[in-house]
Amino acid sequence: MERYIKKNQKNLKCGVTTGTCAAAAAKAAASCLLLGICPEYVQIDTPKGVTVKLPVSLVLKNAREAVYAVQKESGDDPDVTNHCKICVSVLRVKDKTREKNSFSDGRYPNLTLEGGAGVGRATREGLELEVGQAAINVTPRNMIFGAVGEICDLAECAEELLITVSVPEGEALAKRTFNPKLGIIGGISILGTSGILEPMSEKAILDTIELQIRQLSAQGKRSLLVTPGNYGQNFAESFLKLDLRESVKCSNFIGDTLDLAVSYGMEKLLLVGNIGKLVKLAANIMNTHSKTADARREILALHTCLCGGSREMAQKIMSCTGAEEILLYLEEWRLRDEVMKSICRKIEENVRNRVGGDMKFGVILFSEKFGLLGQTADAQELLSERVKRG
Repeated sequence: MERYIKKNQKNLKCGVTTGTCAAAAAKAAASCLLLGICPEYVQIDTPKGVTVKLPVSLVLKNAREAVYAVQKESGDDPDVTNHCKICVSVLRVKDKTREKNSFSDGRYPNLTLEGGAGVGRATREGLELEVGQAAINVTPRNMIFGAVGEICDLAECAEELLITVSVPEGEALAKRTFNPKLGIIGGISILGTSGILEPMSEKAILDTIELQIRQLSAQGKRSLLVTPGNYGQNFAESFLKLDLRESVKCSNFIGDTLDLAVSYGMEKLLLVGNIGKLVKLAANIMNTHSKTADARREILALHTCLCGGSREMAQKIMSCTGAEEILLYLEEWRLRDEVMKSICRKIEENVRNRVGGDMKFGVILFSEKFGLLGQTADAQELLSERVKRG
């Protein structure tokens, strides 16, 4: 049965995670190999408490091995893995010797789980995986072991079985994910804490941000470069000449990212972003999505007045459609520099209140047309350190 959630007054279709797909394919392959039943659909109980029924397709069957595939459906928030095939092999093995980096589960002593082609491998510390292990997270591992274990019980099978998850398109798809940056090389990750993929999941974004910060902290890093998105990254790299290899994209979740940076012991943080997003920090708006709050015109109008602007100027600003248009007027009125200084002072005050006294920070604002607009007090020092180190 299809599952929907209501967001922004719309019914949005949920999808399933790569972990749920892998569990379904594993259950089908085990059923085929051990029971001689080759299903077309498989039911999986997800950690969210929702039972899903997924179509499965037979790839290979012989006396020693069965392979099944499930096509991932991401619902109304399709990610890069939407419609890719998750394949699982269940293989009878004679040798009980297990590879060093394979997974096992004490509840199912006859089962071993491994990642095959298109499933990434951890190459850095700071993940929930050990270096060298396949990128199959703990919840999907539990689901896969449970699904195959269920069939083993039905078949009264205690022989050694090797379960291998592979993703034929995984290596190519991984280039469009965070995996290379996280040190997961060679493919995608098999993920999912609930088994259900909810459209526009804020939790998924926050989990990714936390993972990156946790990993950098585990590597001993204590200085963080943060950008909201691609615009910030492009400006940081091309104009500020910063190395982006250890940077973190925070999307709209600036306040949460500041909190995470403090909680993981970061001592320094440099935030670089476009005026249209970061100006909101001057009003203490720490989630900058326009659906949360959009006070760009109000903020810029207020600071224009604080810097000597007239009521007519404020009214003109309130009629503008975006920050770049407002900057053109501020330039015409010769108020741009003063207004940016005023806004940066307020941003500094609000960010300091958020992080407390435990972390030195800097915020740099830019625009597509005018380039560097302004920065908080410690931004230049932090910028110089990063440029020198790079």
